[in-house]
Amino acid sequence: MLKKTLNNYFKYLAEKRGLSAGSIKTYRASLAPWVEFLENEYGTTAPDPNINSILLRKYLAGRRQESISVRTLAGFISALSGFQQYLQYEKKNTKYICKLSKLKYSEKVPDFLSQKEAAELFELVERDSYLAWRDYMMVSLLYLSGIRRAELASLKLHDIDLKKCLIDVIGKGNKQRFVPLGDAILDDLGFYIELRNGFAKDKPAHQGHLFLNFRGGSLSVRSIDRIVKKYCARLGKRVTPHMLRHSFATHMLENGADILAIKEILGHSTLATTQKYTHLTTEQLKKIYKKAHPRA
Repeated sequence: MLKKTLNNYFKYLAEKRGLSAGSIKTYRASLAPWVEFLENEYGTTAPDPNINSILLRKYLAGRRQESISVRTLAGFISALSGFQQYLQYEKKNTKYICKLSKLKYSEKVPDFLSQKEAAELFELVERDSYLAWRDYMMVSLLYLSGIRRAELASLKLHDIDLKKCLIDVIGKGNKQRFVPLGDAILDDLGFYIELRNGFAKDKPAHQGHLFLNFRGGSLSVRSIDRIVKKYCARLGKRVTPHMLRHSFATHMLENGADILAIKEILGHSTLATTQKYTHLTTEQLKKIYKKAHPRA
């Protein structure tokens, strides 16, 4: 019974809330084990709201024994809160609801490239084919605009406005935002689009996407991960699309950008999400202080 309601919740998130397939997959991975645990615990017995909190503690303890991080469990609590609000709204299976408390965990500082490493990505790059230009432009856009990999994968030609120097991006929850493009990338992007149009001329599967695979179809987020990792291997470290996004935000802050402007460009719903980048620059200042001050 609860499993059916959970599936209805996922449909609600997709159809009413506009969440992406990737977000739904994350919610499913977080909530499905809890629902299965509850149904196994109760068996044929009717759920009892008085013991749900005890079962939650038992579930969390079991997950910790499986070496699941506190950060992941905190994400589960957040997801469970949304699901329980849905149960209350629909007035279904409300006897499964339990009181929730926040889990405290230390925020992991995101990995990012130094400004020197970012500059090295665009030096001495051979661009002798469409695919080479595609890889170069993908990494360039991820770093120069801070967009997410899923947002990059869904970009179409009509989303790029070279005259206004803007990208029309549809982010999480189908929220639209306009991301500025710097002058440094405009000429390259214009050249790439001409090259891309020639490549796609006899490949009708492209459906207007900006970045195409070798068959002419759109790229998956997994393909983007692989391409970025291969392209950035010259740095001698594993680089992901999200690391390029972190690098964008960090370098903007280091060079004096306003944090509210960065929040809007990144598409964060709250300032708290953006503020984690201030910790990065604070750590950098502490290192400089300890290195430079004679009494540090």
